[in-house]
Amino acid sequence: MSEYESVGKVSDFEENVGRAVAVKNRMVAIFRKGDQWYAIDDMCPHMGASLAEGYVEENTVTCPWHAWRFCIVDGTWEDNPRTKVDCFDIKVENGQVWVREKSGD
Repeated sequence: MSEYESVGKVSDFEENVGRAVAVKNRMVAIFRKGDQWYAIDDMCPHMGASLAEGYVEENTVTCPWHAWRFCIVDGTWEDNPRTKVDCFDIKVENGQVWVREKSGD
């Protein structure tokens, strides 16, 4: 199982604003919603836009290029739930944000 990697301090992340971070060889979009944290693949499967740069409303991020909408909780494309982006485990400890690939992915 992969290890958690530190991706920054809690204070580095704005609420309701995505932020792209590198985890191993991938870019991951991190979203902070109050005390809840979410991490999904940063690349939109349609044309490769950064989902971290999208508009966040409730539990949805809208791709900034072509308005594909993804659930930040489970990575589901909201217009076709059979399509998903990867999700990552995320935790906060001692003011640091930690991310790892989900086991089994």
